[in-house]
Amino acid sequence: MAFILCDMNDAAIVFYVISALFIFLLIIKSVLIVREATAVVIERLGKFNRIANSGFGLIIPFIDRKAAIMNLRVQQLDVAIETKTKDNVFVNLQVSVQFKVGREQVKDAYYSLDNPKNQIASYVFDDVRAEVPRLDLDDVFAKKEDIALAVQKNIHDSMTEYGYHIIKALITDIDPDHKVKESMNRINAAKREKEAAEEEGEANKIKIIKQAEAEAESKRLSGEGIARQRLEIVRGFKESVEDFKKSLESVTHEEIMQFVLMTQYFDTIKDIGANSKNSSILMPHSPGGMKEFQNQIISGTFIGNKLRENLGDEEGDAPQMD
Repeated sequence: MAFILCDMNDAAIVFYVISALFIFLLIIKSVLIVREATAVVIERLGKFNRIANSGFGLIIPFIDRKAAIMNLRVQQLDVAIETKTKDNVFVNLQVSVQFKVGREQVKDAYYSLDNPKNQIASYVFDDVRAEVPRLDLDDVFAKKEDIALAVQKNIHDSMTEYGYHIIKALITDIDPDHKVKESMNRINAAKREKEAAEEEGEANKIKIIKQAEAEAESKRLSGEGIARQRLEIVRGFKESVEDFKKSLESVTHEEIMQFVLMTQYFDTIKDIGANSKNSSILMPHSPGGMKEFQNQIISGTFIGNKLRENLGDEEGDAPQMD
């Protein structure tokens, strides 16, 4: 009898323990805690029931279940695309799409698409391969923001009805074929060399112009100096002749000029000999040469006088007009 009572007490204890564990399990299963920036899709017996937002909640164990946990933060999808430009250059583009699930459209986002990231990637492929073939390679680099805006607009219009909001589409990388890049680098290098040559030529042109202007100015000033020098020499000759004439009234102007020219000749020889920069100068200079030089001066003076006399006679013989 005592043995039977002992077995009954043990069975009750086991029953109570199992019941407590079951009740504890039901409590655990009925408690729902949702993290911030997430939403939980609740299904009841396989059918959509409600959306549980962040915080504490309750569900019916074994009847309700968490079908999915939806991330409401901004997510990014990187898509690598190979396409061809208008000038038949193949390029690899890296497109980053930033998107998020609308809090009010969690149901549509979960039930409408089986694999949303693949769907977004498909739209990106379609839009990029529709935009890039219209542009040359240089325009792809220059208008990448326009391409990104077109992709963003097209994806946004297509994905909004499924509960996905496209925040931004960015083209983060444009990578042409390596041979094309080498060609572009050579072209750029050639352009830089051409610009450098043009700038260098322009600089040389300016230098030559400035040198020519400086030389012209130098010659102008030198010419003015020589003209003034000659004017002063003539003025000095004039004064010398007048002083000589006053001292010796019987001496003619021609004789005075002969004397002055001889004096200038000797002064020139003296200056040449005194110049330290001269190495060797060969010039005819001898007593006979001096005589010849003097005869040339006298002959020139005589011829000048004869010409002046002949001109005077012709003017005297000209008929007088009444």
